[in-house]
Amino acid sequence: MTRTVYVNGEYLPETEAKVSIFDRGFLMADAVYEVTSVLDGKLIDFEGHAVRLKRSLDELQMAEPCSKDELLEIHRKLVELNGINEGLVYLQVTRGSDGDRDFVFPSVDTKPTLVLFTQNKPGLADNPAAKKGAKIISIEDIRWGRRDIKTVQLLYPSMGKMMAKAAGCDDAWMIEDGYVTEGTSNNAYIVKNGKIVTRPLSNDILHGITRKAVLRMAAEAQMEVEERLFTIDEAKEADEAFTTSASAFVMPVVEIDGVVLGDGTPGPIARRLREIYLDESRKAAI
Repeated sequence: MTRTVYVNGEYLPETEAKVSIFDRGFLMADAVYEVTSVLDGKLIDFEGHAVRLKRSLDELQMAEPCSKDELLEIHRKLVELNGINEGLVYLQVTRGSDGDRDFVFPSVDTKPTLVLFTQNKPGLADNPAAKKGAKIISIEDIRWGRRDIKTVQLLYPSMGKMMAKAAGCDDAWMIEDGYVTEGTSNNAYIVKNGKIVTRPLSNDILHGITRKAVLRMAAEAQMEVEERLFTIDEAKEADEAFTTSASAFVMPVVEIDGVVLGDGTPGPIARRLREIYLDESRKAAI
């Protein structure tokens, strides 16, 4: 079935969607994006994604393509048109095109490009992988220095995913100066003696929307959280570990660089946080 997508004000069959070859998203990765989950036909954490989108645009001095209310309407219409019950809505904003290639930004009146599409993911909430847990490897973090901006510069994270796949694992955690930064497409956590540990916010990691929600819910559930740096060796000695992201929610980690955590099954804190997150998010979905 052909999806309906959104391109610069038009709802189109995906086979008819086009952007200029001179678009700076294509030529320069001069673009930002967001991914919003859909459960029960409703959007999860839309407000957080909209706020982060504006922050990313502001950090890159990029114009907003439309208002937040218009963006919400586009999301909802695409969910409806494509019959999405469980899945994702992907949004990308580029600096657009003034008809040629140049390192210098185009004039300020150049219209940004706005593209959205859906992905149908039946069983997103009841993902079998969450019951089994993920195996990860560690890799050097060689990305640029503004990982807090959610840009489309995803080549190295994609390479990291492929390194993990080649090693027979599910994902990779990136290491800088001996400390874990984050996963290829998620924030990273360890649990030791009942305490949840995760790297504090900075330019070094993405300010995850799911991260923010999960840490709030953990505090409300009287779980102890410590935001600090941790090493990969510390992670290997943890009682349990997990990641958070908009597309996988809370994903338990059961093995790091071949070292099995605990009894090799998802730990109780990760399982409970996933349960709480899914329950609370469904209640607050719009």
